[in-house]
Amino acid sequence: MGMNVGSSSGGDEPEVMMDVNTTPLIDVMLVLLVMLIITIPIQLHAVNLDMPVPNPNATPPQDPKVVEIFIDFDGTLFWNGEQTEKSALEGKMIEAAKDPEQPEIHIKPHKLVDYGHVAHVMAGAQRIGLKKLGMKGTEQFL
Repeated sequence: MGMNVGSSSGGDEPEVMMDVNTTPLIDVMLVLLVMLIITIPIQLHAVNLDMPVPNPNATPPQDPKVVEIFIDFDGTLFWNGEQTEKSALEGKMIEAAKDPEQPEIHIKPHKLVDYGHVAHVMAGAQRIGLKKLGMKGTEQFL
């Protein structure tokens, strides 16, 4: 064991302390950390949803009416498997748009059909006012 009895220079002056006392700094940092933790609002891990009230007397939902329009490679149109002309197709779409419960229109183009034929049918359905329109069989294009 060793003991420091005096300065090694032999003078009466004390040595200058070169180390910084970090204890007050650590105390201040801990106080600031505690204050930060206290002031942070508590995070809720919940999502508030307004759910509808269940009605036990409600009728079960019905399957929607589906109309399939197939467009063959040469532009030939089929309404639910029945070949039809463009003017007759528009008439059938007008009748479907007048129905209060509009049917779902599934457009199924052939892989080799020109895009103009498909765009013509889609534009006609939009112009007439059909809202439930979708493409079917797009996995053949992947």
